[in-house]
Amino acid sequence: MAPRLFPLPRQQSLYPPSVRNPFVHEGRLSAQDKARTVLLGIILLPFRAICIALILLLTWPIAAIVTFCHPERGSVPLMGWKRKVIQCAFQCLGRALFFLMGFQIKVKGKVAGPLEAPIFVAAPHSSFFDGIISVVAGFPSSVSRVENLSTPVFGTIIRSFQPILVSRLDPDSRRNTINEITKRATSGGQWPQVLIFPEGTCTNRSCLITFKQGAFIPGVPVQPVLLRYPNKLDTVTWTWQGYSFKQLCVMTFCQLFTRIEIEFLPVHVPTEEEKKDPSLFANRVRNIMATALNLPVTDHTFEDCRLMISAGQLTLPMEAGLVEFTKISKKLNLKWDPIRDQLNTFAAIANASKGGRIGMEEFAKHLKLPVSDALKELFLLFDRNGDGTIDFREYVIGVSVLCNPANTEETIQMAFKLFDIDDDGSITEEEFACILRSSLGVPDLDVSQLFKEIDTNNSGTVTYNEFKDFAFKHPEYAKLFTTYLDLQRCQLQTSDEEGDYQTPGDTFSQSKTSVSEKTPIARNKVCPDGNEEDLSSTSDKKDD
Repeated sequence: MAPRLFPLPRQQSLYPPSVRNPFVHEGRLSAQDKARTVLLGIILLPFRAICIALILLLTWPIAAIVTFCHPERGSVPLMGWKRKVIQCAFQCLGRALFFLMGFQIKVKGKVAGPLEAPIFVAAPHSSFFDGIISVVAGFPSSVSRVENLSTPVFGTIIRSFQPILVSRLDPDSRRNTINEITKRATSGGQWPQVLIFPEGTCTNRSCLITFKQGAFIPGVPVQPVLLRYPNKLDTVTWTWQGYSFKQLCVMTFCQLFTRIEIEFLPVHVPTEEEKKDPSLFANRVRNIMATALNLPVTDHTFEDCRLMISAGQLTLPMEAGLVEFTKISKKLNLKWDPIRDQLNTFAAIANASKGGRIGMEEFAKHLKLPVSDALKELFLLFDRNGDGTIDFREYVIGVSVLCNPANTEETIQMAFKLFDIDDDGSITEEEFACILRSSLGVPDLDVSQLFKEIDTNNSGTVTYNEFKDFAFKHPEYAKLFTTYLDLQRCQLQTSDEEGDYQTPGDTFSQSKTSVSEKTPIARNKVCPDGNEEDLSSTSDKKDD
């Protein structure tokens, strides 16, 4: 690709993340691993399945006694002997359960008390086996769906852990959950400590993604808890792409042992500034944990998982939907729905290519225009990493930073006047084709399909309202127009500088040739001599 004619500064905060996709785990068993798993599984799998069933059968009656006559939703904490039973009996049964499943647990650091740190924040969250932290930390409360309480056997056991319940049917569920976390964290030890996985979804432990603010809104001290699985064969990582729940359970139970390290870091007491800003509080705790784990941080969130799934449904590679939603939404002031709509548009363009990326040909086909200098320049502005293609993240940034700011009323009015050659307030297909053929240098350019898209009422002419509606729905054309103006102005300036070194005879000869070869209408209306300063204001040079 040619270098950009108008190089733009790139903000470091919008650079691609160090980890492209933390939501995929493509572990593959070698022939030797498969053979060992099968041989061990013949003995270990049935043995461990029986042991797990026995432990659950022992746990259920204890949970039923503890929760007997207790409010179903757990509006009051379990006190006295009931809490001691949970902490002692369940801790012994829990350790026995994980030991029989083959887990070798190594604990580092000191577990803080409820008054010292009301909240545990654990990361990276990569498996359903991460719940082993509860056994080591004395069974703190965690967040659980209210539907889980109706599950036979497990529902009673879950109730005894006094979870913070959330409901998908409750529109105020998020606010109620935060209020409940705050109430328990500030209860002075009446409620058990709260265990939260602030990432909100499972990753492959290659980085720490954005921490949600729920654990940090109360503004109380938190104890960071690190999780490591130092195993040669990874049978625990549960991500959006990879092994299923059943597959991981079977593979893990067929291993002779599975190592896990749990490290309790020193309690982090928030400053006054962090108490007022939960986002700052969360980021500082995440940085502390990332440093201890020697892992990078990214701004991926659960919304990236939703986009990733949507990309797969649109027959794109699933990783095409990853944009670091938190960073993009805050930096560009975008919500979920607009980004999801842009994914549909991107998929319509990129499906013709391989790899879920837009090349120059697909870009030109989408705009229904031939490849020109202006189109190449616009493509290069979208292509932030200069690899010759546009991925979805680059497309979202390009539309938001380059196209939308350029798509102003002033730009649309100027473009409409350019195409309206006879100034009658409407554009015919002949006028539309004349200007495009002249400006793009393609004498036989067919613009009928593009013109029909703009002419929504099929009247044969385009009014200003039709022109404006089309421009607002397709902001790429506005940036293409201003880019064309920049190129025209640059060429004029270059011609003027070269003219300073030419003889009067050469200048006269060149101007004569130019007049005979160029179309006067397009030249005069695009770059009028008296309005050059006004035109410069329409070109968007906003730093991105």
